[in-house]
This record gives sequence, C-alpha cells and structure tokens, in this order.
Amino acid sequence: MGNDSRGGTNDVVPPIHLSTTFGWASGAESNEHDYSRESNPTRAALEEQLARLDGGDHGLVFASGMAAISTTMLTLVPPGGHLVSSDSIYGGTEKLLTELAADHFGIDVDFVDARDPGRVSAVVDSDTDLIWVETPTNPLMRLCDIEAIADIADDDGVPFAVDSTFASPYCQAPLELGADIVVHSTTKYLNGHSDSTGGAVITNDDRIAERLGFAQQTGLGNVLAPFDCYLVSRGVKTLPARMEHHEENAMAVAQFLESHDRVSSVYYPGLASHPQHGLANQQMSGYSGMLSFEFDGTPLELEAFLEGLDVFTPGASLGGAESLVELPSLMIPDEASHGEATAAIPETLVRVSVGLEDADDLREDLRTALP
Repeated sequence: MGNDSRGGTNDVVPPIHLSTTFGWASGAESNEHDYSRESNPTRAALEEQLARLDGGDHGLVFASGMAAISTTMLTLVPPGGHLVSSDSIYGGTEKLLTELAADHFGIDVDFVDARDPGRVSAVVDSDTDLIWVETPTNPLMRLCDIEAIADIADDDGVPFAVDSTFASPYCQAPLELGADIVVHSTTKYLNGHSDSTGGAVITNDDRIAERLGFAQQTGLGNVLAPFDCYLVSRGVKTLPARMEHHEENAMAVAQFLESHDRVSSVYYPGLASHPQHGLANQQMSGYSGMLSFEFDGTPLELEAFLEGLDVFTPGASLGGAESLVELPSLMIPDEASHGEATAAIPETLVRVSVGLEDADDLREDLRTALP
C-alpha cells in the first residue's frame, strides 16, 4: 500500500511537488517533468501506487470522481456512438449519460438491469463502444457479475469499465476478473478522511491509457492537484486497516437494522439475506462499509429519524472515518430522480456509510433515533 518513489533523497513519505514548472535540461540533467498539468512527480507517484494497488499497468488521477467518469466515457465513446450502462448507478453518472452524452453528443445509451448478464448481452454488439457498470451500486447495493460481463465484452471486442468506488481495491479487483478499466472516486475510501476530492482510472490497456492520458493532461486538463495527490497517497497506506474496521462495523449495523421492526429491508452484500450474497462471496474479498435500508414509515417520520441522530451525520459522500446517512428522496433529489430507464429509488431508502466509530455507539444511536 506504500509508495516507492523517494525522489533520490530517501524520503519515507514522498515530497509534495507544488511547482507548476520544471527547468528544461538535456543529457544527465534532463527531467521527465516539464509542466505540472502534463506531468508532476507527486501525481506520478500516486498514479503508480494506485495502478499497483488495482493490479494495473497504468494509473491516471483526476480532479474528481465525475472527472474520471466523464473523461472515460466521452473519450472512449464518440459522438453518435453506443454505450451500455447498468441501470442502477450514481445519480451524477445518470445525468451525465442522459443530459450530456445522449442529448448533447447524440450517444445512444442503453440502460439494462446488469444483475442479469443476459440483459447486457442482448444489447451489446460489435458497434458498442463501452460497457459501464457499478458494483456494488449506488445506492441500492446491487451487484454485477464482473467476470460474466467481461466475457460478453471480450466476445464483441468492447471495452468494459467498472466503477468500483463502493468496494475499494481492498474488497474487489475488477481487472483480475476481466474488466478493462476500473474507476474510483478517490474522495471516498482511497482517501478515507473526507478532506480531498479526486478520481482515478486504472487499466492494463496501453491504447486506452494513451487516449485517456491525452484527455486528462492536454485535452481537458482535469488533473489532480499535488496536495490532493499527497492526501490520497497517505490515505491508501491505511486502506486495509480502515476497510476491515468499516466492514466489521457495517455488519454490526446491518444485523441490527435487519432485526428492527421499523426497517422493512436491508441491503448489504455481507448479509445472507442479500439476493446476491453468493456472488459477493465469489467476486469480493470483503463487503465494505456501505449499506442501505428501507424505513417502514412516512417521510415525516424519516425526517424525525434524521433529526434524532447524534453519532451519524446527515450528509453526502462516503468512505470517511465518520458515519454518514443520506436520504436520497429528501436530501439529494438528483440521486432519486431516476427516469423510467434507470432503477427507481424507494422514497424511504436510507443510504449509510458506516464509519470507524465504536460499533456499540453506532447501534445505540440508531436505536435511539428510530421511532
């Protein structure tokens, strides 16, 4: 999880290079870095670190998770092209596909229930430019069979990308399962401290890496700043310890919620009751700290529940040390505004990012706040 780049000075922690410009030289005095938008030592060190972490040959980091997603999609899918997406995705990704990709660039987007690989196969052909899935999905915690969809992509020669933000590299390795591209919002588990916004793309494909690298550095210039690179690199070093604690707490919370009479359903891949628990065991090495549940009550009672929380903080984002709850229908309408083509978000769904607090404190906070 560490970083081998020490800049010739034996730094245990790679230094932060804030310079925008590096002096030109030739021969023995030459430097691979000229201008920080194109190449920066701190960013290069993080990109190498993340590539190794995900088992890839190439890593690229961006100014946000959405920058990583949009650059991947709009670089690999030409205007008028064809993209196949899972129908359960982050609301921001859905808007990118429906309002920018489709409406502005004329891209034909097929949303399918990717829990069934057969539905993916039915709409993919040799003219498809990209297959895109989230697994686990935001916020419904659905899983896609990465290996099965990778086989479909290979049959038609289509690049296959997986947004693995909810799992993190510690719990899931999409490239090892056959995906061509893995995408993360580094804002979440990779950084882990809720103090940096960023995104990453990892791939083994030289051609894809070259195209995305041009878009990242030159075409769009949406690179991650050096100080944010340092923060993510620092966070990655504690990823295993954090993810194990996140999962332990999430399981305790999920089991508590499953037994509560005001909770109608709990969605957590680690529970035997999750309809894809077997797939989770097959393709994940851990269940992460994300879960969602359906509250058995009215929207007004949901608001009262929110106001009654003390340890959990109502707020967006996820993957930090603090536990967060989000009610898509009340707090972030964009995430609940899925259209007919995409999976509907239940009005009483609560998304939970389980943090690193004491598990007993988390359960007691929920017990007190639930009516």
